[in-house]
Amino acid sequence: MKRFAELFTAVDQTTRTSAKTAALAAYFRDAPDDDKLWTIALFSGRRPKRAVTTTQLREWAAERAGVPLWLLEESYPIVGDLAETIALILPPAEESSNESLSYWIGELRALAALQPEERRDRILAAWDRLGPTERFLFNKLITGGFRIGVSRKLMTRALAQATDQDEASLAHKLMGSWTPDTISYHGLIEARDPEAEASRPYPFYLAYQLDDPPESLGAPEEWQAEWKWDGIRGQLVLRGGAHHVWSRGEELMTDRFPELARALDFLPDGTVLDGEILAWDHASAMPLPFNTLQSRIGRKTVPKKLLSEAPVILVAYDLLEEGGADLRQQPMAERLARMEALLAGLPPEAPLRPSPLIDFEGWDALTATRATARDQRAEGVMLKRRSSAYGVGRKVGDWWKWKLDPLTIDAVMIYAQQGHGRRANLFTDFTFAVRDGEALVPFTKAYSGLTDAEFRQITAWVRKNTLQRFGPVRQVTPEHVFEIAFEGIQKSPRHKSGVALRFPRMSRWRHDKPVSEANTLDDLKAMLAAYG
Repeated sequence: MKRFAELFTAVDQTTRTSAKTAALAAYFRDAPDDDKLWTIALFSGRRPKRAVTTTQLREWAAERAGVPLWLLEESYPIVGDLAETIALILPPAEESSNESLSYWIGELRALAALQPEERRDRILAAWDRLGPTERFLFNKLITGGFRIGVSRKLMTRALAQATDQDEASLAHKLMGSWTPDTISYHGLIEARDPEAEASRPYPFYLAYQLDDPPESLGAPEEWQAEWKWDGIRGQLVLRGGAHHVWSRGEELMTDRFPELARALDFLPDGTVLDGEILAWDHASAMPLPFNTLQSRIGRKTVPKKLLSEAPVILVAYDLLEEGGADLRQQPMAERLARMEALLAGLPPEAPLRPSPLIDFEGWDALTATRATARDQRAEGVMLKRRSSAYGVGRKVGDWWKWKLDPLTIDAVMIYAQQGHGRRANLFTDFTFAVRDGEALVPFTKAYSGLTDAEFRQITAWVRKNTLQRFGPVRQVTPEHVFEIAFEGIQKSPRHKSGVALRFPRMSRWRHDKPVSEANTLDDLKAMLAAYG
C-alpha cells in the first residue's frame, strides 16, 4: 500500500503527462503482480463493491477522532471529499503496515460478510495501521469513489512502456469483462488467451465535436457524411459461433438485446461491426425516439412485451473485422465498401442494416441537409475522412461529429444545492421551472454551463435569498432566468411537467429577462410535439 500511495502522490502532484507516465511505468515494472493487476483494474473502472455506507463511515470516523459528528459534517463541504475529510481528522496511526494494495483490497471485500460491529472494528484497526495518504486511498476504496487523475489511455501508455508491448495491442487486451477474480496479471498482460480474445471487442474510435465551419476541413470530396444516430454505440462481435454485444463503456450487453443473436444467421464467423443500437420502427424504417430505447437500458432480462414495443437493430457504420482479419488499418472507404458488400441483400427481418451515407456536392448542401437531422431522429451528422484508419480513443483530425445546435428554453431557477469536490463551497446544482399561469412548474435540473465567476456570483445570491431549506436543497426567490440548452425532449409521467430533457445544461444567465418573460409550460409542450 505504501508503494501505491507513493504512486498516487507522484501522479497527484504533477500536471505533466510525461511525469505521470514515467511514474506509472516505474510502478508497473517493480510492483508485485497482484498489485499491478488491481491497479490496472482500478484505473479502468473495476472498483470493489462498497461494503460500508457513508453514514456509518462518518459516525465511526467521528468517534475515532473524538469529535462531534456535526463538526465532521460541517468540515466535509469545506474539504469537498469525504475520504479526505476522514483522513484529515483521524489521529496519527498507532502502528505501521507494509501490507500490499491487494491485501487491503482483500480486507475491504471481506467486510461484506461481517456484521456492522465487526466491520467497524476492522476499519478502525485499518486506520490505526495506515499513514495519511494510505488512509485517504483506503477510504476512497471503501466509498467506491476511487478516481485520480489518470485516464485509461495514459495508464495503457505507461503499461506499454513497462512491458515493451504495443499500446494498441494492450488496449485490446484490457477491453472486456475481466476482473482480478477471473484473471491473473500474467493471463491479462503477458499470456495469450484465445477464449478471451474470441469475445473481446476492439477499443472504440471516438470523434471530436466540430465547432468550426466545415470548410475548415478542406475539400469535401475527401470526406463521407452520415447521420449521427441517437442511440447506444456498440460493437457486435461474431466469433467462435457465438455473438457478443459491447457498449462503448466496455459493458457486455449481449443479454439485453437478444434480437441481435439473429445476426449469426446472416453473417459469417469472424465479423466485428461497429455501429449504433437503436429502437426501430420496422413499418417506417426509422428509429424510434430515444426514450423508447431508454426503457431497455439497465435491464438484464427483457420481457416479451418490451421486445415487441421497443425492438432494436444495429445500424452499422464500420467493419472492423472480416473473416477473422483485423481491418482497422484499412482506409475508411475500403472498410465501408466491404461492409456494404457483406450486408447487401439482408432480409427485412435481419436485426442489422448499414448506416446510409449522405450524398452532398459541397459544404453548403451538407449544411442544408444537416438542418433536417431531427426529422431523421438524428442528432446531426458525422464526418469521416475517407482515407482514415480506425484508431483508438479520441483523436483530432479524421472523425468529427457535427451536431445540431441544441434546443433552448428560458426557465426560472427555484432550487439550489451545493456541488462536490472543488465546487463543494459553491451552489452549482439547480432546479428550473417554466411558467403556468401564476404558478411555476419544475421541469429539469442542470449543474453545468456557467463559469466559475458566475457560480460564485449566484452562490452569494443564494445565501442571501433562501426561502426554505429541505436538507441540502434550498428554495430560493424565483428571480433569475437562465437559458437551458438540451439535446432532446420526451414525455415523462414521472415529472410534474410531463416532460424530460436530454443532456440539459445552462447556456446563458439571462440578466436581461424578467421572470414574466420566461417560457411557459405550453411552450414546453409545443417543443415536445415538434421534437419529441
